[in-house]
Parts: sequence; C-alpha cells; structure tokens
Amino acid sequence: MKGTEIQLAKYTIVYNFIMKEINPVVGDLAVYQNVIVYYFSGSGNSKNVSLWLAKVAEEMKIECRLINIAAIDRLNIEPPEAGALLVFVSPVHGFNYPPVMLHFLLRFPKGKNKVLLMNTRAGMLIGRWITPGLSGITFYLATLILWLKGFTMRAMFPVDLPSNWISIHPGLNHRTVQYLHDKSKEKVIVFARGVFSGKSNFKGLYEIVQDLLVSPVSFGYYFAGRFLFAKSFYASKDCTNCDVCLKGCPVKAIVKVDERPFWTFNCESCMKCMGSCPEKAIETGHGFIIGYLMIFSSIIMVLFYRYFGLMVFTIENGILKFVIETVLMLAFLGLWYRLIHYLLRFRFFGLLVEYSSLTRYKFWGPRYKALKNK
Repeated sequence: MKGTEIQLAKYTIVYNFIMKEINPVVGDLAVYQNVIVYYFSGSGNSKNVSLWLAKVAEEMKIECRLINIAAIDRLNIEPPEAGALLVFVSPVHGFNYPPVMLHFLLRFPKGKNKVLLMNTRAGMLIGRWITPGLSGITFYLATLILWLKGFTMRAMFPVDLPSNWISIHPGLNHRTVQYLHDKSKEKVIVFARGVFSGKSNFKGLYEIVQDLLVSPVSFGYYFAGRFLFAKSFYASKDCTNCDVCLKGCPVKAIVKVDERPFWTFNCESCMKCMGSCPEKAIETGHGFIIGYLMIFSSIIMVLFYRYFGLMVFTIENGILKFVIETVLMLAFLGLWYRLIHYLLRFRFFGLLVEYSSLTRYKFWGPRYKALKNK
C-alpha cells in the first residue's frame, strides 16, 4: 500500500508538471476577482504592458478593465470598486512618472485597495544583455501619494522596454526592439501570475541606491527640463497638415499656429507624434535649442545680472535665485520658440533648422513605435 501511495505521488508530480507546461496558469489561484489597470502611454510601451496584464487576468478568470487616463475626465475620477486590485502603468520621464500621471494620482479618490505600481523605462541592449533603465523617484513619490490616500502597496515592478527618446539618442534597430519586447513580455507575464495569486513583488526597490542618486534630476526635469523638451519639436517642410499629430496627442499639447503644428508647454515629450507621423516630418530641433542655450546664457543672463544682479545677491537666497533664473529661462524659451516657428516659413531658414536636426539623418536611426501584440 505504501509503495502504491509513493507511485501515485510520483504520477501526481509528473502530471502537475506537464499541465503547468501546457497551461502555466494551472496552480496559480487568483485571490482577486477584479483588476483595474490605469495607464498612460505615448508610443505604446505602457499600453503593451497593460495588455499583457489583461491577458494573464483573462487566463486566470479575473475580470480586468483597462483605463487609458488620457481618454477620461481626469478632474472627476470615478472611485474604483472596493476590493479591486489597482495597477498604475506609465513611462518614466526624467526619472519620474510624467506630470499627467502624477496629477492623476494626486486627484485619485481615497480608498483601501491594494496597488501595483509599474513603469516602462529606457531599456537598451548590449549583445544579449539588457541594460536596465533608471526609475528614479517614480515608485517612491507615487507610493507616498497613494499611501496617504489609504492604499496598500503590493508590488513595484519596472519594465525595461525600448527607449523612444530619439531626441537624445539614436533610434534602436528592429532586432533590438523585438528582443526587448519579447523578453519584457515574458517577465511581465511571470510577474502578473505571481501578484494576481496574492504574492508581493518589490523588484523596484532593488535599485534604491542609483534611484536616489539621480533623484535631483527628477525635480529639475519636473520644474524646467520637460518644458525644454516640449519646445524642441517642430514640423519640417514635409508636413502635409494631415493633423495626425494633433488628433493623436494624448494630452492635446499640439495646436495649429500659422497653419503649422505648434507644440505648447503642455507637451509631455511622450514621442507619440514623432513615431506616428506618416511623413516623418516631425523633428527635434537640436540646432535651434543649442542656439537658445548659447544666447540665453551669454546675453540674457549677463544683461539680467548687470542690471538686477545686485538686488538678487543682496537677498542671498539660493532658492529665490533659482526661481528667478528658471522663470527667465522659460519666458525666453517661449519667445524663442515662437520666433523659430515664424521663421520656418522661409525656405532658407527652414533648411538651416532641418539640417541641424539629428533626427533628420538616417544614421540617427528609425523612429520608434511599440510593436503590436499578435
């Protein structure tokens, strides 16, 4: 009898192993009946992560709802169902969640739900080694906001997907994009099966040292850096005024000025416009941004401190000095960008700006748009 029981146990182990390989969801018992995924996505990385989560939820017989926060009323947010597992997915901009996601979290109703925080960040590839991006203060600030509202953290999980910021680095080739896409999908599926079964996963905390080291950049980007990026985009002579960029902008930051797309300070630099333009007419104006920085630092600031420097230094307040310089920088940037926008109508100036833009050249690599799920 004893031998029979041992043999039966062996068969049971083998059977469970085979069933796990055929259907990996067997054995993963869902502890949640309802999952709500709130996501913000520009080029599609965070949307893909949300779709992968929804697929796992479907396999585990969990009701899952995906909410694109760019498509809803973010001033009057509907409270989530009690007991639902909440997931927030967004890209990392300047080592933090972009302002649209941060402001959404600040306005989010109070509750007692359990929460998963996820971000998509700039992954790169060296051989077959995926170089991880940096989350910065993404998870820590979001956790603080939601904890004060009564929520409980169950997971912080970063996802290294292809970087889409071709304004600051060359585009990635298809092989790299495909590899990062496939590997990240595998990791997200394993992660989702675990947390949907009640487990916690705080992988995002493993990199706390480097995250804290880059945290000053996060604050600088929020208060100034993002506005510089917002005013670096322009439409070249190839623009046909199809308005794809205007209609597709998640935060409606692109308007028409002088019959040409014009990027406002509301731009999140999500890069969706650049990746979706059918004519590849949207460029990053590296040349005129360098010109702006040179003129601002060598003329505007010199004149300012010549006439008002005594007053500023008398105050001896470093914070006030920073605020004054930041306001001046943004004010001059707005005027500079409007001037460039006007001058683009002239062929010679338009060509000058276009040929000083790295995104125009083939060696800089392709525009990025997230792969579609099969």
